[in-house]
Amino acid sequence: MTYRIRGLEPGRFAPLFAMDEAALAARLSRRVVAGAEGRYPCRVSLRDADPGEELVLTNFTNHAVDTPYRNSFAIFVRKDAVPADHVDELPSVLRHRPIALRAYDAQGDLLQAALAVEDDVDPAIRTLLADEAIAHIDAHNAKHGCFAARIERYDGGRDD
Repeated sequence: MTYRIRGLEPGRFAPLFAMDEAALAARLSRRVVAGAEGRYPCRVSLRDADPGEELVLTNFTNHAVDTPYRNSFAIFVRKDAVPADHVDELPSVLRHRPIALRAYDAQGDLLQAALAVEDDVDPAIRTLLADEAIAHIDAHNAKHGCFAARIERYDGGRDD
C-alpha cells in the first residue's frame, strides 16, 4: 500500500508574513523566530525550522468538515518554505517524536486511531490504510496536539 504526505500550500500563508503584529493577532497569528532548541515544525516543508528562521504561528483548520470531528489548532509555517512531497517515506516532522494518527472515512468521521511513539509511524500508517474504509489519516504531534500532516492513499496517478 502506497501513501503520500504533502506539505500545505505555501501561498495560503504568504500574506501573513507581510502583516504587522496587530494584523497577525486579528487573524489568530503571531510572528516567531526559531530558537536554538529546535522543534518549530513547518507544515509546508514538513521539517523543523533552523535556529533564527522566521515563522508564523497561526490557527489552521486541518479537518474542515461539518461533523463533530472538525479540528483546528496552532501550526508553524516557515517563511519562503517549499512544499514537501513524500511518497512511501516519512518527512522528518513525523520521525523521532510521538505521533497520534487519526483515520477518517470519506464523510470525515473518525474510524480508527493509533499512537506511534517509537519511530513506528510507517507501520502504523500501513495498518490503518489496510482498512479500505479509511479515506485519509491526519497526523498530530501527540504531546502538543497540533496538526502535523495529512496522509493519503496514493496510486502513483495524477496530482489532485
